[in-house]
Amino acid sequence: MRAKKTHAGVSRSARGEKAKTPFFNRELSWLGFNRRVLGEALDKSVRLLERLKFLCIVSSNLDEFFQVRVASLRRQLASGNYVTDPSGMSPASQLEAASKEVRKLTASQYRCLHVDVLPQLADNGLVFVLPKNCDSARQSFLADFFNREIFPVLTPFRVEKGGEAPLAGNLKLHAAFLLEALPAAQTHTEDSLLLVAVRIPSVLPRVIFLPDQGGKVCFTLLEYAVLEHAHHLFPGFEIKESILFQVTRDSDIGVDEDRDDDFVDAMEEILVSRKNSSVVRLSVAGTSARLRDMLSAFFDISSAEVFESRGPLDMGSLDLSVFTGFDNLREEGWKPSNPRDIPADEPIWESLKQKDILLHHPFDSFYPVIRFLSDAAADPGVLAIKITLYRTSGDSPIIQALERAAAGGKQVTAFVELKARFDEERNIEWAERLERAGVIVVYGIARLKVHAKTILIIRKEKNIVRRYVHLSTGNYNDKTARLYTDLGFFTCRDDIAYDVSLFFNAITGYSVIPNLKKLVMAPTGMKNRLVSLIEREAERGTKETPGLIIAKMNSLADPEIITALYRASQKQVKIMLIVRGICMLVPGVKGVSENITVISIVGRLLEHSRAFYFYNAGAEEVFLSSADWMPRNLDRRVELMFPIEQKDLKKRVLHILKTCFQDNAQAHILKPDGSCERRVSDNPKKIILSQRIFYDEALAEAAEAEKNSKKEFTVRRKPPKAKPEG
Repeated sequence: MRAKKTHAGVSRSARGEKAKTPFFNRELSWLGFNRRVLGEALDKSVRLLERLKFLCIVSSNLDEFFQVRVASLRRQLASGNYVTDPSGMSPASQLEAASKEVRKLTASQYRCLHVDVLPQLADNGLVFVLPKNCDSARQSFLADFFNREIFPVLTPFRVEKGGEAPLAGNLKLHAAFLLEALPAAQTHTEDSLLLVAVRIPSVLPRVIFLPDQGGKVCFTLLEYAVLEHAHHLFPGFEIKESILFQVTRDSDIGVDEDRDDDFVDAMEEILVSRKNSSVVRLSVAGTSARLRDMLSAFFDISSAEVFESRGPLDMGSLDLSVFTGFDNLREEGWKPSNPRDIPADEPIWESLKQKDILLHHPFDSFYPVIRFLSDAAADPGVLAIKITLYRTSGDSPIIQALERAAAGGKQVTAFVELKARFDEERNIEWAERLERAGVIVVYGIARLKVHAKTILIIRKEKNIVRRYVHLSTGNYNDKTARLYTDLGFFTCRDDIAYDVSLFFNAITGYSVIPNLKKLVMAPTGMKNRLVSLIEREAERGTKETPGLIIAKMNSLADPEIITALYRASQKQVKIMLIVRGICMLVPGVKGVSENITVISIVGRLLEHSRAFYFYNAGAEEVFLSSADWMPRNLDRRVELMFPIEQKDLKKRVLHILKTCFQDNAQAHILKPDGSCERRVSDNPKKIILSQRIFYDEALAEAAEAEKNSKKEFTVRRKPPKAKPEG
């Protein structure tokens, strides 16, 4: 799909006018990423339930956008901060432009859902039905189901301006009703019309399956069942109008870093305050303009903050796994492969004594990382384990391994970042659980988030103590490790292990900022190091052998880094950037960035790895990192960048980068005006789908490793002499 070209959010020089440094607006760039996600839902070559999944992802992404980015802009505006961003846009102009883009985006999203995806799902045997359109048999079933399963859970409450507001909460789905007392129930003291709301209970399944008909699976949604049978909730009243709605609240609320009392208590107070913070969006589905306006007045928001759609609302929380038996409507499952460099029958440290190991998830299984900790928990030679935890899964095997290690008498230290947005509550629970198990838990660093991902295992071996290290571009989360592309690095090199030890001392105690030799840490040195690497590429390049930078990341928004890239481009350095989401750099501007190409890959897996290559006049250098090139990562987070120096691993990272950049199936090219165009191969026989290539390569390597493991030596012996006859 060819993106519509727009100049919104582009600084003047990108449009040919005079300005020193061009930048795209961050917020509009991020919405552009979501348009690329929507593009996967619009792509008719994608299977239907996958298309529905992408529609749901758009909704969950927009939820976060309003909770954080829109909320931040609104507070800037309210505080009188009218400072423009690098693209030259004020907070007010950013809010206005973002609102227009979101409305266009959601219009396309719901048009795709109702005009395309749902009708095609019905044709394939999965039918969405509104209760009012059900036949008598299904209506009878739904009425009985409502009375048995739904009615006892529901609680209606009156909505009055200035009164108690049970509407506290964020992203909670509600139904609103305008009621009028029936003549027999009216009194002269009652208002003629009442506004009443009912929260749609999240404890009940959202999808309600109805009796099948003609071999087709039929379903409706919980909120529509509530709308249809709500009259049971209001005896003596008539429902005049109804509507579904959801409020999005400001979640960009930071903890008071200067508090001297319990930091966990402070974080819990933040979680409570989010439930009642200011409303930044009212989403409604229904035709009642009167109810829409009454809700707007109740939440004290303007029409600019009201977003109407056909529904369903809250698509981001839909669980599509309930639609079983429709594997033909999903992409084939990709089973992670067992990495060839890690034998299944021996501890990982035996392999690491021979060489460093690189894993490319999810093509390579995440299980070796879990095994790394599980083996350490059970190994009597392991003395201590240290780990950073930013986000992890609900039933994390990582947490379980740490608990076993502590129970076994090992010294276990976990740095749990409580300020990981939207995972604060879970991380508090993990931290308290780990403490009960005997783990030493560190809760964070004032005014900084620790976003680095690393494990350090200290093991006694004969007459020496050896340190084993895992460093990663992604979180220690076994669930997302199957959905995100990330790179993990194992080593027992003394120089890297020593740096990791210094790093842990710095973040868990009161050590001074460490003088690292191999690792690079933010916020103390990473930005300067990156700028120097970019500048070195410009200095060492020649006309015959120009410099080359290939970098892959989630977001690029740091003005200093972008300016350094512009300078390198002007010195003929070829710069190839793979940026999944936000990109404030404007490529292809004559005299500024004409040697810079930016692509974005959006596919079945979320691109999450960060990898950087510098040609360095032939002395190539490769780095992996937990950090994107953004101010928040480089200035306000503790991050790590680490070198890949083993020749075969360096070659593999470069292969990954080049394959991503050659993708002509799911790559989008960023244009100087801010539009993106999907790269399409001219030859159907030369389709380069990078994620598929990595999957096939991992399968082939695993098969080769299994084949080699089954080989046996043929031992030749002299045959015994034949006994003489007789």
